[in-house]
Amino acid sequence: MRASDRNLGMGRAISRRDVVQGAGLAALALTLGPPSRADLSTPTGLAPYPPAKTGLRGSHAGSFEVAHALRDGAEFAAPARLKEAYDLIIVGAGISGLAAAHFYQARFGKDSRILILENHDDFGGHARRNEFHQGGPLRLSLGGTHNLEYWQFSKVVKQMMKDLGIDIEALLRGREFDYGFSARNGPAMWFDKETYGTDKLVTNYTLEWWRPGDSIECINELPISTDARSQLQNLYQARTNIFDGKSRDEVDALLAKTSYPDFLRTYAGLGREAIQIFDTSQHGAWGVELRALSAAEAFYYSGLPGLNLVGRADEMESRDYPAAMFPDGNASVARLLAARLIPGLASDVTADNVAVASFDYAALDQAQNSVRLRLNATALRSCQTSAGVDVTYFGANGLERVSARHCVLAGYHSMIPYLCPDLPDAQKEALRYQVKIPLVLTNVLLRSSDAMDRLGINSVRCPGRMHRSLFMFKGINTGGYAHPMSDSGPVPLVFWGSLSPPEEARTLKDQLRASREKMLHLDFEDYEREVRLVLSGLLGPAGFDVKKDILAITVNRWPHGYSYEYMDLWDEDFAEGQAPHEIARKPFGAICIANADAGASAYTHTAIDEAYRAVGELPGR
Repeated sequence: MRASDRNLGMGRAISRRDVVQGAGLAALALTLGPPSRADLSTPTGLAPYPPAKTGLRGSHAGSFEVAHALRDGAEFAAPARLKEAYDLIIVGAGISGLAAAHFYQARFGKDSRILILENHDDFGGHARRNEFHQGGPLRLSLGGTHNLEYWQFSKVVKQMMKDLGIDIEALLRGREFDYGFSARNGPAMWFDKETYGTDKLVTNYTLEWWRPGDSIECINELPISTDARSQLQNLYQARTNIFDGKSRDEVDALLAKTSYPDFLRTYAGLGREAIQIFDTSQHGAWGVELRALSAAEAFYYSGLPGLNLVGRADEMESRDYPAAMFPDGNASVARLLAARLIPGLASDVTADNVAVASFDYAALDQAQNSVRLRLNATALRSCQTSAGVDVTYFGANGLERVSARHCVLAGYHSMIPYLCPDLPDAQKEALRYQVKIPLVLTNVLLRSSDAMDRLGINSVRCPGRMHRSLFMFKGINTGGYAHPMSDSGPVPLVFWGSLSPPEEARTLKDQLRASREKMLHLDFEDYEREVRLVLSGLLGPAGFDVKKDILAITVNRWPHGYSYEYMDLWDEDFAEGQAPHEIARKPFGAICIANADAGASAYTHTAIDEAYRAVGELPGR
C-alpha cells in the first residue's frame, strides 16, 4: 500500500459508522444442521430515519442473514400465530411491492387490508435515498436506482406516474446533471500508480460513445506502451469491412456469438494492455466484465468501438440518454407510492415537494391503517391454505405467522423456491435461473467541489480501481430540491460499479456469484480506504485534503442488484412463453409473483408492469 491509513485520514471522526440495524438475531431459535443450534438476536427497532444513516448500507448487516440461513437448510422453531388478518400480504417493499399495493387497491378497493413485509430497515428496494446533513445544507444522492426511462413506459406505467403527479417534462427541465459529459474537461479517466506506475489524469476522454469525427487525442496521453497506444489508434482510424461478402444477418449472428475481447484480439489486433482499458467499462451500466459481452452488445448498447471495422461506421453513435431524474433517484417514486398508501407517513406530499418532504417512519406500521409496512421483517415461508395464504416471517418479535386472502412475492426470484417450496419443480428451476447482478454505489460527501472544479471535471473513469466510475451528483433541481451545478459547496461524489470477479470464474453466473461473495466479505473500512486512496491521488494535486475534506461516507452494497437480463453469449433464444422468467412468474393459486426479475429487465418501469400483471392474476374474491 503506497499510503498509510494515518496519511489517508482513516482514523478521523467522520460520519461513517452508525449503529447497524438488526446487528444480531438472538430471539430466533434456528437449527443450522443437526444437532447444532445458533442464536440470532432480535432487531433493535427502527432507526429514527434510515435515509440519513451512513456507513455500510444497501444490504446491511441484519437484512440478509435469516434468508441465508433459510437458503442453507436451517430448520426454524414454530412461529407465533398473529391475530392480524389481511386481504393481501406483499413480500418486498421495493417499487414493485409498493406498486402491487397500489394496483391491489385499484382492483379490490381502497379499504383492502394490506401488509407489506420488508427485510431491510428502509423501503424502496434498490430505489434507495441517501441524505447528508454533515456539510450544512441538505444534500441528496443515489443509493441505487437512478433514472426513469420514460420513452419505454407502458400505458400502465404512464397512468401510475400520472396518479402520483409525476411530470416527466418538469423533471427534464430541472436536470443539469449529465454524468460528467458536459464538464469543461470531461469526461476524464484517472490512472493510478499501483496499477499503471503513475498517477495520471487524462481529461477529455472520448473513447467510449465515440463516433467518426470525434477526437482521439486522448490516446496519446494514456500511460500505456507505445504499441498499445498504436493499436488503439489503428482501431479508431480504420474504415473497412472485415466481413465483406457476408450478409448483414450472417455478420450479426457472428457478432452475437463472439465475445467483445475476442473481437478486439482477432479482428482489431489489440493486445491485452489495450483491451484492459475497457475491461470494467460496463460495471455500472451492465454490472459485468467486458468478457461477458458479445461484440454486438458492446457496439449497440455500450458505445464501444468496432462498428467501423464491419462497414458500419455511420451507425456509431454518441451518447444520448435523456432520462428523467429525481435528486434521490427513483427513491422519490417509492416515497410517493408509500405516502399515497399510508396515511400519516408524509403530510401534503406531492411530486413537486417529495424530495424535501418530511417522512415519519413511525407511521409505517400502524394498526388503524389499511396498509401497513413492516420493516426488518424477513419472509421465510408462503403457503397455500383453504382460506388463502399463510406467511411466516422473522421480525422484531421473533418468528410470526400471519394470514391473508392473497400474496404477492415481490422479492428477487432466486429466493422464492425457498419461500414457496410447494411450487412445481419446473417453476422452481426457472426461478433459480435468475442470478442477480451485484452493484455498489459508494457516496462520499466532499466539503466542496473546488478541486474538481479546478480540474474542469465532474466525472472520472478509474480502470485500475475497485469502482470503475465516479461522478459528482448535483444539478437535479426537482421535487422541491435545488442543488445547481454552479454551487461549489458540499457535494456527494458517487463511486459506481460492481466488483471484478477472479479470472478463473468462467461462466457469467460464476462471475456474478464470485463478485457477490467478494462484496459481502469486504468491510466498510475496505470501501473507505479505497475511496480515500483514489481521492488522494486524483484530487490531491488540485488541493484536496483527504484528511479534512471528506465529511461522510455511505456504502450502498447490493450483492443482489440488477435483475438478470438475457445475454448473447450465455442464454439461448427462448421460444415465446418458454423463457425462464415467463415460467418463473406463473401464478400459484393465491400466490403471484412480481418484481423486475419477472420481466428479465432491470428497470423501474418493468417492476411496475410486473406488479400490475401479478395483481391482475390474483383470483377474485
